[in-house]
Amino acid sequence: MTRAIIPKLQTAVPRYNAPPGSPPNFPSKRMTDERLIHIEEKITFQEDQIDELNKTVYQQQQRLERLEEFCRELAGQIRSLSEAGNAGPTANERPPHY
Repeated sequence: MTRAIIPKLQTAVPRYNAPPGSPPNFPSKRMTDERLIHIEEKITFQEDQIDELNKTVYQQQQRLERLEEFCRELAGQIRSLSEAGNAGPTANERPPHY
């Protein structure tokens, strides 16, 4: 079975003779101007996308820092209110003269 496949593969895969030391001359692999322009367009698009993503990440980091600061302020206010509440009488407590 293997012997029957090998001749078919040899005829299906074209052989390109190139001088020793140089890359094979595959017509389908040549760099055409059209292909080069297409690659440059892709790279330009990817650079634009990366810039947009960097801006988004920066803005999210700024917002996160503002939210963390806001949470710290709220935690401080809650602490100060709870400490102030422990120092004085509560609203439902009867005065001592009853």
